[in-house]
Amino acid sequence: MGIDFLLILRALIGAIFIVSGLEKLLGPYQNFLYVVQGYELFGSFLEGAIARTMPWIEFLLGVFLLLGIWMKWVLRAALMMALAFLFIVGQAIVRGLPITSCGCFGDFITVPLYVIFLFDSLMLFVINFLMRQPTRAGVFSLDRYFAGDK
Repeated sequence: MGIDFLLILRALIGAIFIVSGLEKLLGPYQNFLYVVQGYELFGSFLEGAIARTMPWIEFLLGVFLLLGIWMKWVLRAALMMALAFLFIVGQAIVRGLPITSCGCFGDFITVPLYVIFLFDSLMLFVINFLMRQPTRAGVFSLDRYFAGDK
């Protein structure tokens, strides 16, 4: 039996969240705060809260996806994150904000807004696809292991 394609997709989405969150966690908090402020959507209190919590949420979602922990809920949370990313980037494009890089991966990778919009759309599609096939998406998950479905 070969490795299931959905396992690869789950691992890929998990890795994307891990890299994105980890890069922001390793850098100074102010770097990501500056990125959040560039989208001009939130007040200063909310910007600070987002800059402090979002990297942790991304990182933990990625770890949980990779390990297959609480798959049903983690996939829902990842879907909501992807929708939020699409909205935030989309409104910046429509408003013509002078953002040269999305800031999604910190200083590790710089990506123009239109490219990240397409990337987030693809990620939304993949997460939705994984949610529709929970048994196959849960292959080699800790959820399955602890449920006795090794």
